[in-house]
Amino acid sequence: MRIVRFASPQGMSFGVLDGDGQVAQIEGHPFGQISFTGARFAQADIRLLSPILPSKVVCVGKNYADHVAEMNTGDAPKEPLLFLKPSTSVIGPGDAIRIPPGSTNVHHEVELAVVIGARGARNVSPEQAMASVFGYTIGNDVTERDMQKSDGQWTRAKGFDSFCPIGPWIETDLPALGMDPADLAISCSVDGEQRQSGRTSQLIFGLSTLISYISQVMTLLPGDIVLTGTPAGVGPIRPGQSVECTIDGLGTLTNTVVAADAVSTAGGAR
Repeated sequence: MRIVRFASPQGMSFGVLDGDGQVAQIEGHPFGQISFTGARFAQADIRLLSPILPSKVVCVGKNYADHVAEMNTGDAPKEPLLFLKPSTSVIGPGDAIRIPPGSTNVHHEVELAVVIGARGARNVSPEQAMASVFGYTIGNDVTERDMQKSDGQWTRAKGFDSFCPIGPWIETDLPALGMDPADLAISCSVDGEQRQSGRTSQLIFGLSTLISYISQVMTLLPGDIVLTGTPAGVGPIRPGQSVECTIDGLGTLTNTVVAADAVSTAGGAR
């Protein structure tokens, strides 16, 4: 089942994307028993949003050996290397990645995104971990490399608004499509030129290990996202370009790139 979140003239809703390209609206959130409202929309009449609004995005660094090698920052970690992206970094398909003023070294990082389900995950074993998964989508762990290097920790480099594109939908049953989340082709292209290509079978730490490990540190809530790492081939993006992240069974997440405008919420002088 393909779960989407969308904006229509009636507001924001969750829905199920049918094989005919229509979106069937559902009541409330998609966790638990799904109930349809009876409303249906053509994709041309709605705007797809990020398919979920997570309380947090938990990311895993250096989880592909070829990416560890290309970054030339030491050996692969002995345990999963965790960091967080704020919820304010999340954007959806078609939204623009906004390059901060003065930045010239912002990179794309395509990643398999795991969406946590209704039961959440706290202190689960690797054997229990996959029962906590609601589904899968595509993520792009956009990173400002110069800040990542200079800061010594990654919050600023990876936490800018728009630095976590997610979408286009959540696939809740990959096995029904004949696909195994532990062995999916994953790639990223910029302006049609392929830069990244790998398979999730190349992850140093697999999905059940990651979910279990994270759940020993923090409670994963329904809708939280786990970004599992990126293969080699990361590179700079600049305003005017288009980034396409593709994973087997999950479609393609496309985002344009623009220069950020420094609009303040403070308003004028009082």
